[in-house]
Amino acid sequence: MSPAFRKASTKDTPEFLDAAHRRESAWAFRSGADTYDDVRPGYPPAVLSLLGTPRTVVDLGAGTGKLTASLLDAGHDVLASDPSPDMVRVLRSLIDVPVWRATAEATALRADSVDAATCAQTWHWVDAPAACAELDRVVRPGGRVVLVWNNLDVSHPWILRLARIMHSGDIQRPGFFPAVHAPWEVVEELRTGWVQHLRVEQLFDLMASRSYWLKSSTTVRARMTENLRWYLFDRLEYQPGQLLPIPYRTDAFVLERGGSLRN
Repeated sequence: MSPAFRKASTKDTPEFLDAAHRRESAWAFRSGADTYDDVRPGYPPAVLSLLGTPRTVVDLGAGTGKLTASLLDAGHDVLASDPSPDMVRVLRSLIDVPVWRATAEATALRADSVDAATCAQTWHWVDAPAACAELDRVVRPGGRVVLVWNNLDVSHPWILRLARIMHSGDIQRPGFFPAVHAPWEVVEELRTGWVQHLRVEQLFDLMASRSYWLKSSTTVRARMTENLRWYLFDRLEYQPGQLLPIPYRTDAFVLERGGSLRN
């Protein structure tokens, strides 16, 4: 029997039962950072242009540094934090910037200490009102915040089914806007598509980098693995070692104090 198949998401954000459920789901990333770094993609160069020319940028929820490295290469003075000790371990081993454990709601930064902040693949894990208040405290007047997501582009039918088997990759509908709170408002957006190339075997690691996998039992993981094996090798007849184009869409948003894109 083939794995269950459902239509693409029509939601702006993943749903959690309450704040405790959101924190528990996010805490799944306390492990698996090496796999995450191996297979999760970086971000298109156009994302960096949204920052302008700030001197000091803090990358909140930096993970293993997928965006942090690009910020550093672009010449910014970069700080990075993440709540996961495993993510911080890998990030420190890869990139020579100040790194510490903290959340977007409580950054441990001094007031007015950075020119800009980025949150890549992070905002849906945070308490948005509390994070907006903290960003208002630490980002200097005239500064901006950039929120970024990579999502598997499920407009491709085989990718939609892949996302369903992985229980991920279809978090936000195309055209979604993030929840933000005063004094921050969305003033600019970027919507773009691109392709990552992975070997067919790496899709098993991509599945293992998702929060659903990380918090699942060995029984559930075995079922997911078999479903993915069936789909890739039996249903689609891909061959071991085959290089596959994996389409992504990136949605990015610039936040500033006042002046809104949405009225």
